[in-house]
Amino acid sequence: MQQHESARKRFFKLLTRRRNPVDGTLLMLLIMLLSAGLLVLFSATNYAAIETGNAWDEVVKQLFGIGVGTVACIVTSRIPYRLWRQGWVVTAGLVISAILLVLVIIPGIGVYVNGSRRWLALAGVSFQPSELAKYAIVLYMANVLSRIGPGIKRLWTGIAPVLIVPGIAFLLILEQPNLSTAGSIMIVSLILIIMAGAKWRHILLMLAGGVCVGGYYAWSEPYRRRRLLSFMDPFATMSDEGYQLAQSLIAFGSGGLFGMGLGQGRQKYFYLPYPESDFIFAIVGEDFGLLGCCVVIALFAALMVCGFRIAVTCRDRFGMLLAAGITASITVQAFLNMGVVVGILPTTGLPLPFFSAGGTSVSITMAAMGVLMNISRNAGKMDD
Repeated sequence: MQQHESARKRFFKLLTRRRNPVDGTLLMLLIMLLSAGLLVLFSATNYAAIETGNAWDEVVKQLFGIGVGTVACIVTSRIPYRLWRQGWVVTAGLVISAILLVLVIIPGIGVYVNGSRRWLALAGVSFQPSELAKYAIVLYMANVLSRIGPGIKRLWTGIAPVLIVPGIAFLLILEQPNLSTAGSIMIVSLILIIMAGAKWRHILLMLAGGVCVGGYYAWSEPYRRRRLLSFMDPFATMSDEGYQLAQSLIAFGSGGLFGMGLGQGRQKYFYLPYPESDFIFAIVGEDFGLLGCCVVIALFAALMVCGFRIAVTCRDRFGMLLAAGITASITVQAFLNMGVVVGILPTTGLPLPFFSAGGTSVSITMAAMGVLMNISRNAGKMDD
């Protein structure tokens, strides 16, 4: 009993002791992204008042997620990031993620929506296990790559074994199916391997292999093949696969340079599917125009620069890789989503961080941002 009490006291002391301040730019960018996301989400969902009479429903849910995420962010920003290097922490993250990824693809357990099983509903809360898995993979990659040393220069005995765990996660997420999230995990893993010092000829070989695997998967099923081709001319298949992207492009065209004004866009009125989630960036384009889109892109670009600056100034190899992995996970997903919505990438179901509706998603992302903030507190310190 006394041991438990002393452990609680040590943990409380760990959370409350005075530390260096977090990176102010990072904190400001987080607040700006969350604020902009809430504003755009309200615009994207106020049409719901037509059916439910409550235009604030999705915003309230998002605010609850942000509230939980704020607590999580404060806690993780105070936990020394080297604690995440503990073997049992990494193993627990991978095991929990694997169990959830297996559960979500089992009929009757995973929530089946639009031909995919990507969601789990536990205790009345729905979430995508892939959101947790991508950060578990980042933690694993940062841990292993920080220990591998010169082994990263070897392809088959160095890099290949490291990619087994991300590869398993990739295959499990493909079973949902969710190629975009699975692909983003592999992209982030590749970025971390590059930062760990792998040879460029090995990187190019892996890139070529990844393109071949992704191309085969996208071409292997008729519906995926149609979706892959539809983004090239969505208006030619507007009655089928190209409908969503065509409506998205109409939204951007309607917004023009300065937009129609907050809440004035028309595509969200049951023309554009999922304006509150995967295609919320189209609402930015319609309401705030090209100028608003550039602001959102600039915010994510600034987050990327800030996150990688924290990474490269961290004198601890594990902290450097962990910061880079968290930053890449958020920004790669953001730029993939925006690329899909403007029609330069094939249509996939990938939410826009901080903007798309999803309380659990924003909570997990904010917890990861808290870890990045803790690294920023200690960026100039050597590993113990």
